[in-house]
Amino acid sequence: MSHPAPATLFAPPFVVEEPERHALPFVFNTGHSGAVYPPSFVAASRLDAVALRRSEDAFVDRLYAPVVGLGAPLMRACFPRAYLDVNREPYELDPRMFDGRLPAFVNVRSMRVAGGLGTVPRVVADGQEIYRGRLPVDEAMARIDGLYKPYHRTLKELVARTAKAFGHAVLIDCHSMPSTSLARDEGPPVDVVLGDRFGTACAPDLTACVEEAFRRHGFRVVRNKPYAGGFITEHYGEPSLGRHALQIEINRALYMDERGLRPIPGFDALVGTLAAVIADVADAALDLAPQRIAAE
Repeated sequence: MSHPAPATLFAPPFVVEEPERHALPFVFNTGHSGAVYPPSFVAASRLDAVALRRSEDAFVDRLYAPVVGLGAPLMRACFPRAYLDVNREPYELDPRMFDGRLPAFVNVRSMRVAGGLGTVPRVVADGQEIYRGRLPVDEAMARIDGLYKPYHRTLKELVARTAKAFGHAVLIDCHSMPSTSLARDEGPPVDVVLGDRFGTACAPDLTACVEEAFRRHGFRVVRNKPYAGGFITEHYGEPSLGRHALQIEINRALYMDERGLRPIPGFDALVGTLAAVIADVADAALDLAPQRIAAE
């Protein structure tokens, strides 16, 4: 049975929203906010379209849309995370999912693969199996070649262009987190988790600047727990070269009905507050550069 080329299922597979003038040394990325579910994908799944969306960082691209007006590009995926996860290594694949032998270079032993959340996920975020049966190995390779590689090629070019223009670049990888993942024995729930791979992906002064901006606007913030940043943060964050990557996780309860997957009345207010946070961070980051966050 032949399968359509993955890129043809999405029109387009991803979008880069460009500002009129690239005024800030920032690039924003929402790789898990894609919400286009092709009928062929839904038909191959044992889950319905609503259950498939449990892995989606729903509406995060809309939360950060104002950054374009502030002068930074915003890259967003259209394909869903349940179909392909760009926040993984290119070849983190579970051999139990596929008919045929995977190439020898595939990483079949990562913790993410063990959990069913590889580059082509086996389960959605709540642990339910996605597919009715096994996929052809060629299908996984086609998704990686047709979607993953062009996505990262474009993201890499955006970061390189930004670094060339400003002398340094800051990649903000934008995510959301289920409120249930933040259960705490004491104290109020966390609103924001900043992930900088424990200080290795982003200059500490810059992470502190972002944390302080969120706190000034009333958010409860923690670092690296339970989310320290995934492949994108680790791969693109090279502070010694003046390239910083920071993952931001927003508590979904702040802006959406998590069961019904709908924005709540406070959604627009949060969009405005996030824009104010980013504007504050941009001002402070300009004061930090170049001595403290640009390459030596």
